[in-house]
Amino acid sequence: MTEEAIQLREVRRTYRLGKTTVPALEDVSVDIRRGEFTAIAGPSGSGKTTILNIIGCIDKPDGGRLLINGEDVTDRPLHALAGLRNRYFGYIFQTFNLIPVLTAYENVEYPLLLAGVRREERRERVGSLLQSVGLTAHAKHRPQELSGGQRQRVAIARALVTRPLAVLADEPTANLDSRTGNELLDLMAELNETEQVTFLFSTHDAKILEKARRVLSLHDGRLVETKAAELLHAVAGGRA
Repeated sequence: MTEEAIQLREVRRTYRLGKTTVPALEDVSVDIRRGEFTAIAGPSGSGKTTILNIIGCIDKPDGGRLLINGEDVTDRPLHALAGLRNRYFGYIFQTFNLIPVLTAYENVEYPLLLAGVRREERRERVGSLLQSVGLTAHAKHRPQELSGGQRQRVAIARALVTRPLAVLADEPTANLDSRTGNELLDLMAELNETEQVTFLFSTHDAKILEKARRVLSLHDGRLVETKAAELLHAVAGGRA
């Protein structure tokens, strides 16, 4: 078992906008180790979501290599990566992305159904995680019956239920008030500490930058390691 959960090597990604080619990522190389609590920061349009989508095998790079758990998956077609995504990654989105007709319990259980996990183990895992995120009493509630913070707690539980290699969180506090966002960040930091869950955030939220143990900054498609204090100063000045 490799110590590096994720490895990018000279990854490039461009998009076509009409007749214009827009570079999103240029020669990005980085290692994310198991148990990290890392934030990728940068202004809107800097490529934060693109890099998460490539790492999570939702998108593919135009060049370079992607290694997951030590395995080079770069050349696999997207349709062949569904099983790998379900096995290795949990996802947290700013819009929650819960299935509206399912209860909180069923939303958390759903990835285990896809993975073919037996019923008894599903019950144990889902119940334990709903308890961890403080939603045992809301297990039978559907998303429309929950607050924004409660929906994001369901999303966190769903992301963790497969015991993934890493949780990829794309602006997870963007649609939450400050108090709720802080509570959920504390929860994720606690899960990172106690369960050694790897968290990788894309964000320009100062609260996440303060909590992150490692901060990477994306500017003009290039990724550099930086100090949280520098980015917090930029955020305060309206430049990130």
